[in-house]
Amino acid sequence: MTILYQTQFTKVGNFARDALAENMLITFKQGAPADLEDYCFIHSHGELISDLQVGDIAEFDGVTYPITAIGDVASFNLKELGHVTWRFDGATTAEYPGTIHVLGEIPGAVKENSVLKIKRAE
Repeated sequence: MTILYQTQFTKVGNFARDALAENMLITFKQGAPADLEDYCFIHSHGELISDLQVGDIAEFDGVTYPITAIGDVASFNLKELGHVTWRFDGATTAEYPGTIHVLGEIPGAVKENSVLKIKRAE
């Protein structure tokens, strides 16, 4: 497996966990606008070495989630802003341009120091 992206969460916004009830997890790199920070899982922001593809694997704290759909600007937003919405619904068509859909139960234990990796089979 090739690691395409890796980051560590540094802060959980005051309302970030509210989105989990809707099967969503919203990320943003450190330095997010203050009005958005409260709703996001803030991370140290790694380097995305390749645009994402369906079939890549997202891994939150060692639990893997196959990527099933990618919005048109999700790779760009992840690379530039660290800002995407993860949807844990297994959809095969992206709901919004900045959304990445994965298959699996939403990770309820994501917290400060949790690690996100995105991998691709070689």
